[in-house]
Amino acid sequence: MVTALAFLAKGVTWSLAAVLGGAAIAVGGWLSSVIALGGGVNPSGGALARLLAGVALKWVVVVGVLLLGVGTAGLPPVPMLAGVVVALVAQLIAMASGHAQNR
Repeated sequence: MVTALAFLAKGVTWSLAAVLGGAAIAVGGWLSSVIALGGGVNPSGGALARLLAGVALKWVVVVGVLLLGVGTAGLPPVPMLAGVVVALVAQLIAMASGHAQNR
């Protein structure tokens, strides 16, 4: 959201593009977790296959949203990529901070 507010000075389409880039990471991450963690207890080969399929689907969603946003909707690519980068950095910080662990 901060990225979208920063790009709002450039225009509404730039702000929308930043939101769309961040949303692509959020939706892709959610789909990845549903696939990777939704299969129950399986042997290691099946668990690894689900994990890889989830990561692959995440990036297919992200690239698809970026291509549709730039190609079809005509949104500027720079704020879309900035939204993706900021969302990935936020995801990395959230995972590294350990807030998901019980203390």
